[in-house]
Amino acid sequence: MTSSTAAQRVQDLREQIRTHDRLYYVEAQPQITDLEYDRLLAELKQLETEHPELASPDSPTRRVGDAPVPHLEQVAHRLPMLSIDNTYSLEELAAYFERAAKLLPDETIEWVMEYKIDGVAASIIYEDGLLVRALTRGNGKVGDDITHNIRTVGGVPLRLSGDQVPTVLEVRGEVYMTNDDLVELNLRQAAAGLPAYKNTRNVTAGTIRLLDSRIAAERRLRFFCHGVGYAEGLQATDHVSFLHEVGLLGLPPTPNVRRLANSAEAMQAAQSLEEDMPTIDFEVDGIVFKVNNFVQREALGSTSKSPRWLIAYKRERYEATTVLERIEVQVGKTGAITPVAYLQPVDIADTTVSRASLHNADEIERLDVREGDTVVVEKAGKIIPKVVRVEKHLRDQPLQPFVFPTACPECNTTLQRDEGGVAIRCPNPSCPAQLRQRIAFFASRTGMDIDGLGEKLIDQLVSKGIVRHYHDLYGMQAEEFIAHLDKVKTRKASSLVNAIEATRDRGLARVLTAVAIRHVGPRAAYRLTQAYPSLEALREASEEQLAAIDEVGPVIAKSVRDYLHSDYGRATLDGLQQAGVRMTEEVADTSDLPLQGKTFVVTGTLQRYKRDEIKQRIEALGGRASGSVSSNTDYLIAGAKAGSKKAKAEKLNVPVIDEDQFDELCQ
Repeated sequence: MTSSTAAQRVQDLREQIRTHDRLYYVEAQPQITDLEYDRLLAELKQLETEHPELASPDSPTRRVGDAPVPHLEQVAHRLPMLSIDNTYSLEELAAYFERAAKLLPDETIEWVMEYKIDGVAASIIYEDGLLVRALTRGNGKVGDDITHNIRTVGGVPLRLSGDQVPTVLEVRGEVYMTNDDLVELNLRQAAAGLPAYKNTRNVTAGTIRLLDSRIAAERRLRFFCHGVGYAEGLQATDHVSFLHEVGLLGLPPTPNVRRLANSAEAMQAAQSLEEDMPTIDFEVDGIVFKVNNFVQREALGSTSKSPRWLIAYKRERYEATTVLERIEVQVGKTGAITPVAYLQPVDIADTTVSRASLHNADEIERLDVREGDTVVVEKAGKIIPKVVRVEKHLRDQPLQPFVFPTACPECNTTLQRDEGGVAIRCPNPSCPAQLRQRIAFFASRTGMDIDGLGEKLIDQLVSKGIVRHYHDLYGMQAEEFIAHLDKVKTRKASSLVNAIEATRDRGLARVLTAVAIRHVGPRAAYRLTQAYPSLEALREASEEQLAAIDEVGPVIAKSVRDYLHSDYGRATLDGLQQAGVRMTEEVADTSDLPLQGKTFVVTGTLQRYKRDEIKQRIEALGGRASGSVSSNTDYLIAGAKAGSKKAKAEKLNVPVIDEDQFDELCQ
């Protein structure tokens, strides 16, 4: 091959590889296999070896690592690389939004929400599009020079792409490792007789500071860009456009960013964090809220430690290792088929965990999890424990892959995958499993609280065709329970009838919660019905009017509006109304309620109250029931066996009271 031909081929290969790097790391849409990619890289490396005059510092082959550096140099940041203030409670988060609003009076602040990735912070500097330096955060003023290792990180371009490259661009972000790559690394460790690594963050933190970049290249670190430092020639004037701009330059922007119109939407997003967090292959320990507009950021400024224009809402995370004994699938109330891992019981965060969510069929395939595997289980915040990764290096015998069912395990209907989604569902609305789940939630304490109507009785009512809708429960006589249900005697039957009758007057807010409208919990239902205290009024309200209600917002508003005007939702609520269930709500006069404006947290075992009952009483008397203790908590109500929340309350000088003292406050 002539020099000119080789030069052309080298240029073509570099462009191809950079294109595929972008498709893989930035757009998450790979078009070739790993093997095909490796062949392109191998050919390029061979040509550069045969024609050393064609070597270039921004060639993709430079990612394989060079000779070790003698030591890490300390380099000053051009702009301080400050840390982020953290909060673990919604009350502290709300207080932060209030402080920001006071600093920018008469201005609407638009927020963005993004994942707080559990990796290692890094600053990467480009001059005229070429990567020239990368630093750790260090002490915020001075960081370690890790340029040699950053050059090996997947998704970090050695030269920026595009026609409008900033003269100087310092991007800041997170270096991280995926759980899948940790699994592969530990397999290599086991094959070499070396100990396994415990978690992705420790590996990343150790790797990024290695002197030998060849080792870093083998560990498949990655990078997400989430911020900007010093820059000359940047076009963006807000965070969302900045992420778009760096994406065009070939840098991987932090994923799943949401723009939020105001702090009310931000609070709503924070409250739904645990439910909406998708299945992802990297570690996340919370979310970050940032002011979108760069001018407003400048106005808010910084303290000596942290910027005032962002805050992290973090979740406490706990992990343990155990054995997955079997996998079963469950049919939910919306028909979604959810695989569940049954585990050898293990203690995580003072609770015994024997089950964990596997989310969906795609997650099982990604994890390659099998019955008999040793797995790492995580419990973060209040969420159901989930399997984080499989310790494949401990798989010492062949295990059979799990085969996801193609038919509903309950009604044998052919399952369907959501169009463009990952959920696999039973499309049969009459599926007994779905109906059981819906009735069970309707009867639960969160729903209508039908005392005595448990899973076994619901199973009989549904399987025998006695109950097909919520309203079928009403009007049932004791004789029907005795005749159709096993082991139900006269006293039990009478109690069930009385318990069902007692729910007729629960009110509209409880009904909206009980029928399981997506995104609508007790608090949102209460807010909705205080604004529109009858079913008719609620149906007449527009989506915009619903969204304007405090603590509701557009997501809940759309969900409620869609449900109220769907055939199913209309038939469900009309059926309950015709059965005599009250579809109105009393509007509370909060002007002189004894608990008005007070925030309470409940912990331990109470004697006179069920947990839901005391929370309902708090809110009915004008207070707010929170799940976590913070400096904004007014009282902690502590029962027997109160644990960490009581200790935290005492540390923060939050008054700790018992049930008697709470009752006195209510008078």
